[in-house]
Amino acid sequence: MQTLNISSLEQTDKFRDLQLTLRDRWKTTEIFDNSDADILVIPSLSIDQRELKKIEGCEHYEERLLFSLIRLQNPRTRLIYITSMPMHPSVIDYYLQLLPGIPFSHARNRLLLLSTYDSSQKPLTQKILERPRLLKRIHQALRLDKSFMVCYNSTELEAELSLKLGVPLYAAAPDLQIWGTKSGSRQIFIESEVPLPDGSERVWNDIDLAEAAADLWERQPTLKRMVVKLNEGISGEGNALLDLRPVKNLAPPDGSHAERVEAMKERFQNMRFQAKQENWENFSGRIGELGAIVEAFVEGEIKRSPSVQGRITPSGEVEILSTHDQILGGPDGQIYLGCRFPADETYRLQLQQMGLKVGRNLAKKGAVERFGVDFIAVDKGDGQWDIQAIEINLRKGGTTHPFMTMKLMTNGRYELSTGLFYSQQGRPKYYMATDNLHKERYQGLLPNDLMDIIAHHRLHFDTGTETGTVFHLMGCLSQFGKLGLTSIGDSPQQAEEIYNKVVKVLDEETSSSNKDFSSESEYNFPITWDGCSC
Repeated sequence: MQTLNISSLEQTDKFRDLQLTLRDRWKTTEIFDNSDADILVIPSLSIDQRELKKIEGCEHYEERLLFSLIRLQNPRTRLIYITSMPMHPSVIDYYLQLLPGIPFSHARNRLLLLSTYDSSQKPLTQKILERPRLLKRIHQALRLDKSFMVCYNSTELEAELSLKLGVPLYAAAPDLQIWGTKSGSRQIFIESEVPLPDGSERVWNDIDLAEAAADLWERQPTLKRMVVKLNEGISGEGNALLDLRPVKNLAPPDGSHAERVEAMKERFQNMRFQAKQENWENFSGRIGELGAIVEAFVEGEIKRSPSVQGRITPSGEVEILSTHDQILGGPDGQIYLGCRFPADETYRLQLQQMGLKVGRNLAKKGAVERFGVDFIAVDKGDGQWDIQAIEINLRKGGTTHPFMTMKLMTNGRYELSTGLFYSQQGRPKYYMATDNLHKERYQGLLPNDLMDIIAHHRLHFDTGTETGTVFHLMGCLSQFGKLGLTSIGDSPQQAEEIYNKVVKVLDEETSSSNKDFSSESEYNFPITWDGCSC
């Protein structure tokens, strides 16, 4: 199948012209979000597949955008959702039954699910482009004058698909993705006068990386640790921690520059890698492909990892959507596990202001749709926090689906003056969310088993009280024992209590005493003979 070279000037201009049609239809955020539209959802993780494989259960991450199904609560919206492999019917039914005030059948009739039936290790968008008959079917199903396409991240693959279908892509253009890399983020922060840790520009080999590390050490002789980052990585999996303390005798003014460079080369071999089973040989092999930076590690006894999320409209307006305190894990607390909404009140308004600066800079460069900025905040005492920007995500991320789930489920609004979210009833809403509720004991649970547990223990989201839990990544559960959830409450404490209840119930339901099917079960498992269980 012939492919388009989106990097050529002609194709780039065509892509831009098509994308600009969104501006004509985007009068206000309200109109765009609630208009009569066909939404094509392409949940492809179009990133380096070797980096992606570091995330357990990554083959099911196409489910992360299923919150988009809640958009079907607008009775004029139609939606096409495409995946590599078909999703379990119970997962789809689960989302559609969440819709307040919309008959299930009405929503289902406006949803078209398509699959490539291809589980190979390549991006979903590439699989779609390789199937001309599937492309034709998608094209025929869309009202082109009312359609737009959304994705997890934007690359030349998504731009090519946009052009082939004649559907504008609501995401930053591929040539702007540089601003979402580690080195690009640092440049944006400097231009926007947003504080950031000292660090290097992008380098392309381990020798230059050692030089950059030695230079950083000489600028900051009291440094204890540095972070070495592949220029493109997700969820902190492309990071490694370089400990300087074993060679502190070479800290300036002691030792020479050459000695420090040699020490860095040796220390690279002993770095602590955030990804499981990573090592220097593999890591260094990626530097020539992706580039890398070195950055000062921000020390602190009381330290948090807040973030801010925003949206840039096609007309260039910047809107702050949310703030979060991220929940991090891994060997050195650099792996994204989940989040709490909103961020702490002592600094969330400050995060918003920094986010606006970054968003306006990105908008000037032509970016649209989602962006997120991650920070490190260190408690200086007396309610003061030292906040430094770490990186930009110019794509959807781990905080996208929990916030959008709450927004779509409650039809509420985010208030910039307080940094809080209010439901239609005027109640402030809070949540605790994760992509990574991950326990070996959960392995073997099928989607229908989870539905039984949710129903029996009433864990589901209650549209009346606007509290409860919305689940995602259910496809990861059986094989990997991994699940995502967003627990929404009327206070931070209630949200955490709801979250903890879910974990407690799942732990009890998967205890050894509940695995003996010969004993009498508290559930009924009806079976139909049409080839599936219901």
